[in-house]
Amino acid sequence: MLKILSYPISAIYYLCFLLTLVVFHPIQWFCFNVFGYQAHKKSVDALQFCLMRCANILGTRFSFKNPYNIEANQPLIVVANHQSLHDIYPLTWFMRKYHPKFISKIELGKGIPSVSYNLRHGGAALIDRKNPRQSLPALMKFGEYIAKNKRAAVIFPEGTRSKTGKPKPFQTKGLEILFKKIPDAQVVPITINNSWKILKYGNFPLSLGTHVTFTVHKPLKVSTFVDKQELIKTIESTITSAVHI
Repeated sequence: MLKILSYPISAIYYLCFLLTLVVFHPIQWFCFNVFGYQAHKKSVDALQFCLMRCANILGTRFSFKNPYNIEANQPLIVVANHQSLHDIYPLTWFMRKYHPKFISKIELGKGIPSVSYNLRHGGAALIDRKNPRQSLPALMKFGEYIAKNKRAAVIFPEGTRSKTGKPKPFQTKGLEILFKKIPDAQVVPITINNSWKILKYGNFPLSLGTHVTFTVHKPLKVSTFVDKQELIKTIESTITSAVHI
């Protein structure tokens, strides 16, 4: 019965989601081109807030648990498991004071209202996973940008989202580059739970009443780990041990 009900509700959700992206696209353009970065960032923050309200149509709730006082005026490397696109907009909203910038596949840099514009102009790294000659320099440049501007680099080391919630093994190359380019960064491990359940029936209909949680773990200084593979293993263990299937 709940699945049957999810069909019309999912249709309403997708309509609201698309309208939100379309409306915020010219808003972003105007803010960026007329007022610059800070105004553009505020428009992006407002977009994330509205996307979360769209998710509320599905009965989706979001909880963000962060018991740590993380200073904003420093470079961060936010590392999280990846379960669905519904990880991204709430994470951007909850981490907004740290100016989160994502590593994204290059295909998302065009064709999607609001999303593509923000990826191209907001400081994200667009990488071609099949082309190391493009992706490695792009990651290096991204790391330099994060270090210089004291932003938060967000990376999903699994490389792709888990459709069942079960964590995939971390790919280390991206983290290694960020550690090298941002040696004074703090790593903020975050465990995401349940966002995969929104898509448990596929893209349509969407599941109703999901409670998506974000749990922030104790930050780690890159500089305190001589062996960066040990740091990666520590991060992976911390994140995956808190995933609930």
